[in-house]
Amino acid sequence: MTVSKQDFRDAMARLGAAVNVITTDGPGGRGGFTASAVCSVTDEPPTLLVCMNRNATAAPALKANGTVCVNVVAAGQKDTAMVFAGVTKCSMLERFDSGTWATLATGAPVLQGAVVSFDCKVVDIIEKGTHLVVFGEVQGIRTGSVHDHGLIYFGRDYHPVGKAAAAE
Repeated sequence: MTVSKQDFRDAMARLGAAVNVITTDGPGGRGGFTASAVCSVTDEPPTLLVCMNRNATAAPALKANGTVCVNVVAAGQKDTAMVFAGVTKCSMLERFDSGTWATLATGAPVLQGAVVSFDCKVVDIIEKGTHLVVFGEVQGIRTGSVHDHGLIYFGRDYHPVGKAAAAE
């Protein structure tokens, strides 16, 4: 049996995942994109992975900087996620006008109000098909309010999770 690209994409649209704004900063410049392909790898040392299209405009900066911050988007930050997904067609630097930013250990932008942010140094990048699998060793964590609600991507759309979803 052969699975077509479209069949695979349609099936993956049924796999709900957290919405994340992935950022980087350093000698390669500031960059960022929205991703749902993020997961933990190990807790010793604390490491996660992010999958990104190798042709993403943020890819060269991420590779050059060796830093990545995974900002798990709160339900109220949907507009920021859409900006970083490229929906508004603004420039890379203009994307950072959406949201308020700080830094932790690596200097990668940390989204204020995110459910949680994982500030990482890049320890490996593996190329697989159309994508890069970026492994980040966590250098710092900032957690948001316990009252923050998350945002998932499911069925090719954004949906709030938690009590915010029940209120809608």
